[in-house]
Amino acid sequence: MTQELSRAKPRRYRMRRRAEQVDRTKLRITEAAMRLHTTIGPSEASMSAVAEEAGVTRLTLYRHFSSMDDLFFACMGHWRSLHPPPDPRVWSEVADLEPRLRRALAEVYGWYAANAEDLYPIYRDAAHTPASNRAARRATNERMVDALLQGIPMRGAAGRRLRAAVGHVVGFWTWRSLAVDGGLSIRDAVDLATTFAMVARD
Repeated sequence: MTQELSRAKPRRYRMRRRAEQVDRTKLRITEAAMRLHTTIGPSEASMSAVAEEAGVTRLTLYRHFSSMDDLFFACMGHWRSLHPPPDPRVWSEVADLEPRLRRALAEVYGWYAANAEDLYPIYRDAAHTPASNRAARRATNERMVDALLQGIPMRGAAGRRLRAAVGHVVGFWTWRSLAVDGGLSIRDAVDLATTFAMVARD
């Protein structure tokens, strides 16, 4: 029994070391993909390019990520853990729509501004990202819109206009048009976007 235990200890140690090595390699590949996605963009970040950036072979990369979809989701999940977006669930704490919009847009536009350099290549190359990622991004925007309109009467054509307007103002490209192309401060961009959405309510 003592001999069996003594043999088991080195085996468990080797298994633990092996698992740690696998985790380190997977993280290195994920971080390499993240660097490429946020610089040259997903359209240029092929599996071969990621393998080269990570300093691993394509075979090693495919052992950890069997598809571009798997790699992309790991990359974006890691990036979002480093740059957590605003939480839409807290916006409904503000009862009235206009101040709720102002609070939400200040948070969302502030997050876009803080992460603009990383986000731009990803949004620019959206057509080259996995369809599942595009669907997830649409779902994220829908959750923001749902949170902003929670408890707000939504009837007929006016309700459809309001939902479309709110969906428009929370988008990355709307922020970029106002703040980057238009040169507006976050405060001015929030004011203009809020006014636009509130007019759609009338």
